[in-house]
Amino acid sequence: MAKILIIGCGSIGTQLAELLTAKGHQVVGLKRNPPVSEDTIGIAYFKGDISASETLKALPIDFDFVYFIVSPDGRNQESYEAIYKVGVNNLLAHFSNAETTPQWFFVSSTSVYGQTQGEWVDENSISCPENATSQLIRLAEQRLIALNVDHVIVRFSGIYGPEREYLLRMARQVPAIQQDPPYYTNRIHQTDCVGVLVFLLECRLAKIVLESCYLASDDDPAPTWEVMSWLAERLACSLPSIKAMGQDAEMNKRCNNQRLKALGYQFNYPSFKEGYAKLITDSLL
Repeated sequence: MAKILIIGCGSIGTQLAELLTAKGHQVVGLKRNPPVSEDTIGIAYFKGDISASETLKALPIDFDFVYFIVSPDGRNQESYEAIYKVGVNNLLAHFSNAETTPQWFFVSSTSVYGQTQGEWVDENSISCPENATSQLIRLAEQRLIALNVDHVIVRFSGIYGPEREYLLRMARQVPAIQQDPPYYTNRIHQTDCVGVLVFLLECRLAKIVLESCYLASDDDPAPTWEVMSWLAERLACSLPSIKAMGQDAEMNKRCNNQRLKALGYQFNYPSFKEGYAKLITDSLL
């Protein structure tokens, strides 16, 4: 049994906590506003804000593992600095006095890749994002790995699932979508986000050597036009209109998940079709 801290208990962090608790681990969830109701699933909550170091003073330091699954309050640089610069610095300073440094699973994003020409990217690809928010995420990654090569970075692509149904809402609005050149979209179902995080912990506990970084995205980085057209047909909506693009139109990257699959992870939803088919079915119940 391991003692685990989950920093950021949103939907993914809470589901992860429930699974790990059911497996017999001791789980503490760090949250700015913990649930008021009495905990019924064995999760102990600690009220704290990682951007305010004084709120972390009473946080224990004897954890075996730390999951960092924090979402910024906004998409602006200030919000990202509060999490990925100030917050990470506060946490590392707090745990610097621990007798044994806990191993981190740091949830990052495929936005750290700056490629725009439809290239395939993997963990060995250059990650030099142009926008300031993604640069802050990348700097946090680099700091963690520089401190301890046993820390693990997990780069999620676009997360979808219950209450993350942006593309379904978009499909119903008959959007204009770029068709040629194709603009690729990469995604991972929320269930697989949790599954990957549990899987990597179990590998670590089984003494399996882990790489310092894993790209977590499903098997099918499909063009947005293909995805939206498929959703429109399933929803009995009008097909999207074609968005006219110039010859210099940028394309997205395509995420390669082979390192994670070679380790043994099997996706619950290997493509958008399986994942969105269930979302559509559930929405009709």
